[in-house]
Amino acid sequence: MFRELIRVKQKLSKEECVEILKNETRGVLSVLGDDDYPYGMPMNHWYNEEDGKLYFHCGKVGHRLDALRMHNKVSFCTYDTGYRNEGEWAWNVKSVIVFGKIAIIDDMDMIADITTKLSYKFTQDKDYIEKEIKQSGANTLLLQLTPEHVCGKLVKEE
Repeated sequence: MFRELIRVKQKLSKEECVEILKNETRGVLSVLGDDDYPYGMPMNHWYNEEDGKLYFHCGKVGHRLDALRMHNKVSFCTYDTGYRNEGEWAWNVKSVIVFGKIAIIDDMDMIADITTKLSYKFTQDKDYIEKEIKQSGANTLLLQLTPEHVCGKLVKEE
C-alpha cells in the first residue's frame, strides 16, 4: 500500500526515525483540505514512545479540523537541522515522513498531560506552562496521529 524508498541506501533505520520524531520540535502536517486541495501547516509535535503515536494541539475550529473531520488520513514530515562534512558545501539532512490516521481528542486530562509534555520541548518554565494550560486548555483539542507507515532518509543536498 505504501511506496518503498527508491534510494534504499539513504533509508534511515526505525530507531533513527524515532530519534528524529522525539527530538525535532516541528514539522508539516498535511491534510486533504477544501475541494480536495492539499493543506499543509507547520505544527509542533510530541512523540510518545510508549504508544508510538504523535500528538499535536490545536484550537477547536478552523480549516485543519474541518478537513480532518471529512478525511482523517494525513502525512507529517519533519527533518533535523543537518550537518556539513568538513570541506564540503552540501548539507546532509535526515527527514521522516509519517502516514497515518488522526483521532481528535477532547479529554481535558489527556490534553493537559500531552500539552505539558509538548511544552517541555520548548521551555522548562513550569509556571508558564501551567498558566497557559489553565488559560487555553478549555479551547484546545489534541490530534493523535497513529502511524501506519514511517519512512526516513538521509539526503545530501548537492
